Amino acid sequence: MRDTIEEKIGDLHARKREPADRLLAGTEMAGRATADELLALMREA
Repeated sequence: MRDTIEEKIGDLHARKREPADRLLAGTEMAGRATADELLALMREA
């Protein structure tokens, strides 16, 4: 079966992991993220 809730959760987690890791690590990308970009990231959940 495709597109189960588990697969969707896994996909969402994978898409958000890298930007969240960079933000929490304080890397260069985090310094350039705007408030709108951060809000958009949270709204995709």
